[in-house]
Amino acid sequence: MQLTRKGLWGGLIREFRDFLPEISDSAITTLREGNTPLVEVENLKDIFGDIRLLLKYEGLNPTGSFKDRGMTFAVSKAREEGAKAVICASTGNTSASAAAYAAKAGMKAYVLVPDGGIALGKLSQAMMHGALVLQIKGNFDDALNLVKEITKNYPIKLVNSINPFRIEGQKTAAFEVCEHLGFAPTYHFLPVGNAGNITAYWKGYNEYYREGFISNLPKMMGFQAEGSAPIVLGHPIEDPHTIATAIKIGNPASWEGALKAKKESGGVIDMVSDEEILEAYKLLASREGVFCEPASAASLAGAIKMKKEGVLNDGDTVVCTLTGHGLKDPDNAMNNSPKPTKVPVDIDKILEIMGF
Repeated sequence: MQLTRKGLWGGLIREFRDFLPEISDSAITTLREGNTPLVEVENLKDIFGDIRLLLKYEGLNPTGSFKDRGMTFAVSKAREEGAKAVICASTGNTSASAAAYAAKAGMKAYVLVPDGGIALGKLSQAMMHGALVLQIKGNFDDALNLVKEITKNYPIKLVNSINPFRIEGQKTAAFEVCEHLGFAPTYHFLPVGNAGNITAYWKGYNEYYREGFISNLPKMMGFQAEGSAPIVLGHPIEDPHTIATAIKIGNPASWEGALKAKKESGGVIDMVSDEEILEAYKLLASREGVFCEPASAASLAGAIKMKKEGVLNDGDTVVCTLTGHGLKDPDNAMNNSPKPTKVPVDIDKILEIMGF
């Protein structure tokens, strides 16, 4: 299977059809998601030495996050089954993606989000795509319980990652890593919130391994935020807290899938502090030119932590998934950057401030 070919990229369902459940051509709903780049890290040698580090930059999907991979398949399947509406609970990215793909399919989207627990960039997307956005006085887990109850009794398709077609779409990111590298990495680091992504990547790597496309499997390294680390702690968290709102989930739907990926791959599920996340967030933007949302940087923060602890070695190939674009959360970007310097219309003053 070749990812680089003549003609337009057809979207991940058409490009990876041999590895996905059957679906009719007429139902396929795509915004040409997938085929996101692996960006080679060049300016962090002082931290990683001779480790080859690459960033799977999922923020370059159509709505700015990895959620588009699963959503194209979930919405396409809902469309094939005749559904007229979809619903999801979300900390932000799922709502933006569900709303966009529902709009493309001519369907209605309903999204439940925690009041005050969603970044402005994501909320604005869902609203612009025409979704009915309901902010509940509760957290993500409350929202998910509500949408599960609603879909039991009404003709609306649930498109959270407990929908198995979401995982099917998301696993294609692992295929792309293998295609772009030519092999599987030694380690693959991911942020962990609802845990669907680490579950999906592990599924994808295993499918490519069974088909003989790769000769090794990576160790899966999942990282939660310290204030929202139910898998690490071994129990749900009623009131999770973290600056990384995309992974602020107290009772992950794919908990068992994450533990399976960890155990079978010989990897870890660990946690990093908000301070470590923000440090990685700023490193990526200021030294590599890659702007991701804070939750995405949990993968790099995890890699830095593992390097300090001696887990990673020179010669390893390490991939960090960056799950969403930095413009998803402009408030955090502004709060963690130097403020603009106000200057008069005076070239001498400007040059002086510039250091000339």
